[in-house]
Amino acid sequence: MGKVAAVCVSREKGTPKHDTGGAEFVAGYGIKGDAHAGGGHRQVSLISKEKVDAFRAKGADVPYGAFGENLVVAGIDFKKLPVGTILRSGDVVMEMTQIGKECRTPCRIFRRMGDCIMPREGVFAKVISGGVIKTGDELIHDE
Repeated sequence: MGKVAAVCVSREKGTPKHDTGGAEFVAGYGIKGDAHAGGGHRQVSLISKEKVDAFRAKGADVPYGAFGENLVVAGIDFKKLPVGTILRSGDVVMEMTQIGKECRTPCRIFRRMGDCIMPREGVFAKVISGGVIKTGDELIHDE
């Protein structure tokens, strides 16, 4: 079981996301008001809080959302879960669809730090059932 540490969105693609404290998740679409929402298999991006904290410990001054992640969750190492894992928070049900991603061009974080954790630690999901997720909510996954 995990706990949601941040819920982040951005209005425009190519800009860092910012923590809104909560958002509406729409089935088959993603997060209402997020520039990356839409059909497809990468409707929501997630990363483990512990991975962000470890990156910060290396001297990176990165707020939640800087990696382009929608959900920062404490207590779950997403990279260790298989594609197809079901994630639940209240009424929201998501299915993990991808682990990691290929970055075509170095992001701001990579250019500044020489590293970025999202390509290897971030995961993606599609929204199966909608609802609201807020900071502090529990997130569970199928075992």
